[in-house]
Parts: sequence; structure tokens; C-alpha cells
Amino acid sequence: MKIKNVHLKSIEAKRYSKGAPPRKIRIDHNSTVTLFSFSRGKEADVEFEYTASYGALGVIKLEGSLIYEGDDAKEIKEIANRWGEKRQMPNEVASRIHTTIMHSCVPEAVGIAKDLNLPPPIPLPRVDIGKKKMKGEIGPEFA
Repeated sequence: MKIKNVHLKSIEAKRYSKGAPPRKIRIDHNSTVTLFSFSRGKEADVEFEYTASYGALGVIKLEGSLIYEGDDAKEIKEIANRWGEKRQMPNEVASRIHTTIMHSCVPEAVGIAKDLNLPPPIPLPRVDIGKKKMKGEIGPEFA
């Protein structure tokens, strides 16, 4: 199984309110496969949507496509037929596709969020300097 040619087709982002964002905000991520269709050989075309929702603060939506390559053409045709009938695919395939969508879209969403003055859609690491360490705890190193 291989995934290749991830392309973004559409970017829609909107900040609903002005001013500084609230101290605590919930950011919901969602990736959705909108189409899984057999194309040729052992390949299928997959279309997807990714959304980072900031509640009443804003939203970032990305649409794109990718090519999923399976082990054989029969397997891909079966997955495409199952998708067409029930909007379902095997868990292993779905996991691989959704992980790729997140790995492709979240970094894009971080840049878009910065442009709109929204919090990044990932938790940023926190560095605490000067706190007393517990025995055996390893702290950050600085050069």
C-alpha cells in the first residue's frame, strides 16, 4: 500500500471575530474522504476535506486529492465498490489515508492560522525554565 501525489485543490479560511482570541479555545480537527474511486491498474483516486474548526472564532477548510495504490487491482476495485455502496473502507486503508491527510493538511493549516491571527491547530511545546526538577527528571538542554 502506498499513497502518492497529495494535492490541495481548495483553501477556505475565515476568522469570524476581531481582537485577541480567548485564552482557552477548543480546536476540532476533521478529515473526511469524499470520494474513493478506482482509476487504473492498482490505483484509486481519493478526494478529501480537512477542517480545523475554532468554534465561534474561525474555521480553516482544505480540499484535495491523492492517489492510493494497493497490492492488486481486484483489491482496489472491491474497496471502491464498498465505498460506493456503504461509504466504508477497511480500517487499515482508512487509517493510512486519514493519517496522510492530517500530515499534509495540518502544516498548511498552521501557516494559514498564523496569517489570520488564529492559534495554531496543534499544541505548541512549552518550555519551563527555572522550575525545580524532580529526582530523575530530565530537562531541556540549551546550547
